[in-house]
Amino acid sequence: MKVAIPTKGNRGMDEYVSEHFGRAPTFTIVDLTANEVKIIPNTSEHMGGSGYPPEIMASEGVDAMLCSSLGPRAIQMFEQYGIEVYVGAYGTVRNAIQAWQAGKLQVATDENACRMHRHHE
Repeated sequence: MKVAIPTKGNRGMDEYVSEHFGRAPTFTIVDLTANEVKIIPNTSEHMGGSGYPPEIMASEGVDAMLCSSLGPRAIQMFEQYGIEVYVGAYGTVRNAIQAWQAGKLQVATDENACRMHRHHE
């Protein structure tokens, strides 16, 4: 099982979770089965590249995304790729994974999506 966390840099399990999902400088991908850590740069449109983070995570074979928060559109995109999304992650990558494994992170829904990204008609 592979989990991904939006992160601030390249320190692997000791890196801090980025509060800004789409603008996170890196994504740290942890393969819990193989016990491997891979760090990839955020090359999405948010960072001047192409594509969106859910597409990038799908191409990396990610099963779950652990993040601080994210907008409803991103949640929908992850759902389309069959990637589970959990919110409430903070601290280091190691902290986020431990909280997730202990059932302390919430499944992302439209109700707990980042308010900053909400658009009311």
